[in-house]
Amino acid sequence: MRLLAGNFCGPPSRRRNPFPPPGVSSLRVTLGHMPPRMESLRIIDGWPVGAAAAAVVTGPGTVAGSHGPADRPFALASVTKPLAAYAVLIAVEEGAIELDEPAGPPGSTVRHLLAHTSGLAFDSDRVMAEPGTRRLYSNTGFEVLGDHLAKAAGMPFPVYLREAVLEPLGMTATTLNGSPAKDGVSTLADLTRFAAELLAPRLLARQTLDEATTVAFPGLSGVLPGFGHQRPNDWGLGFSLRGHKSPHWTGSASSPGTFGHFGQSGTFLWVDRAAARGEGAACVALADRPFGSWAAEAWPPFTDAVLAELAGAPGEAGSR
Repeated sequence: MRLLAGNFCGPPSRRRNPFPPPGVSSLRVTLGHMPPRMESLRIIDGWPVGAAAAAVVTGPGTVAGSHGPADRPFALASVTKPLAAYAVLIAVEEGAIELDEPAGPPGSTVRHLLAHTSGLAFDSDRVMAEPGTRRLYSNTGFEVLGDHLAKAAGMPFPVYLREAVLEPLGMTATTLNGSPAKDGVSTLADLTRFAAELLAPRLLARQTLDEATTVAFPGLSGVLPGFGHQRPNDWGLGFSLRGHKSPHWTGSASSPGTFGHFGQSGTFLWVDRAAARGEGAACVALADRPFGSWAAEAWPPFTDAVLAELAGAPGEAGSR
């Protein structure tokens, strides 16, 4: 564990981070002032939604393309979870909490809550299984996690999230008014900043993010919401892992190491470090129609088209 200077000693804004946060300037192109250079992103124009926006980031924060309104707010639903998990991981690095300290039902820890293995039901305090024995996707688990961090940090979870993650990344249009599992609201521009952070972390040690995007409690089966029972249903610490799941919301060409999350509001964020011929890429897509069969049918071919375009033009995204 890498502890920041001085360990935990107050609100995030009062702590010194040895890695300067990327903020808005880390993105090499501002979304509102660039042409949509990736033709594959235009596929969203055919989605049966009222509004949609998408962007792709490659390498260390290079915007390869964007399409749709950059500053329109969209409800994130469960895409809130990776943001919440990032705040929790920062708190772990700072020593405010520990991954293996008790949290949630008896026998559960912070790690169990992040990995959806605490045994808590989807949307109630009912305990459905012993911790570590089943992958039970749980909004309640993330709400318990938010309360746990709030008590340890001495501030409401949304405040911690804002000071630890949103403000350092320049995500000024992103808000959380409610559940850390599902009530975030953000824009394409802001989530593209977060995607750049996931490709080249500066708020977290890379080894921390690597652990969070590696299978936690391997071999557990469970239901991937919207896509049925998966054996195994691999998950990291707050991040859904592609692995070899089928069906899945990413593409058939997505590497097994792809991680991210999708939301029932019609949103997703994925990171594929093998994309763009090994340069790595992340994709954000936001829509104003709830997830349903339309998304399950539209998202995988969209992702495959994005990956194909990235593979077909190595290096171009960062040179134009």
